[in-house]
Amino acid sequence: MLPFHKVVENDFQAVNQLIIDQLHSNVDLVENIGHYLVEAGGKRLRPLLVLLTANALGYGRRRHLELAAVIEFIHTATLLHDDVVDISALRRGRPTANAKWGNAPSVLVGDFLYSRAFQMMVAIGNMDIMTILADTTNTISEGEVQQLVNAKDPTVTEDRYLSVIHKKTAALFEAACETAAVLVQADANNTDRALRAVLRRYGYHLGMAFQLIDDVLDYQGDAEALGKNVGDDLAEGKPTLPLIHAMQHADRAEAQLIAGAIREGAVEQLPAIVDIVKNSGGLAYTQARARREADRAIAELSQLPDNIHSRAMVDLAKFAISRLY
Repeated sequence: MLPFHKVVENDFQAVNQLIIDQLHSNVDLVENIGHYLVEAGGKRLRPLLVLLTANALGYGRRRHLELAAVIEFIHTATLLHDDVVDISALRRGRPTANAKWGNAPSVLVGDFLYSRAFQMMVAIGNMDIMTILADTTNTISEGEVQQLVNAKDPTVTEDRYLSVIHKKTAALFEAACETAAVLVQADANNTDRALRAVLRRYGYHLGMAFQLIDDVLDYQGDAEALGKNVGDDLAEGKPTLPLIHAMQHADRAEAQLIAGAIREGAVEQLPAIVDIVKNSGGLAYTQARARREADRAIAELSQLPDNIHSRAMVDLAKFAISRLY
């Protein structure tokens, strides 16, 4: 368990139990796949953000546990659908659900998790939270479609890439932080939209930093530590920022090699492309951009109360850019 998890250890364990409890179904396959995903673990950063934010703002009730579980169900549903679209075979060091059970069960259990998340949202009973999460789920879906459109297209620009990772990744980080603030304010009968905006911006910058480093690790990470195959992005023809920058700064032949690998998903070219991406500054550029995003996230936290939970949120932003998995 990482240090920022330990700050909310009791809450975190309660959320894990709630997730297991809410996976109940009369259909065995739903529970089998659901429990398989839960047992795979993961960093659970999105529900962690709910717990840290609520506690940083002095929340004293228990509904943030339900909200954290909702966020995790939405995230897990997107992973199930992602793995089908990307034809992924490995996640968190284990076969993906689609590799183990097939595409159809994975898609349908993803739908079950989405619907269970919305059932739990209704039980929380806060219209602002439901609105934010409904909009966020729609945004994530748009991002998935845009990524599919961008696949195997070496002409994707940096702006198009950043738009996709905002929608696919940062949007749920934003929502986790903002909905936690909404929950706290509803309990205190207070509406501080400025504070909500601060936390939303923190989530945005944190999510962007996290995804940028993910894209770096796809070219210089360790498969065992990552729990997935290095080079997966290239195999799927995803034009991520390291490649986009490399194509702009490498020589013509090297840029053409990268463009061809993106079009073909040519993972056999990975060693050569890693060298080009490194030598052209693609990895360094992406890492520097991630550091700027993390710094901006930390700057937003100056407007929160100074306590063990807000300091853990600073640590989380630092972890996002220093991690190796």
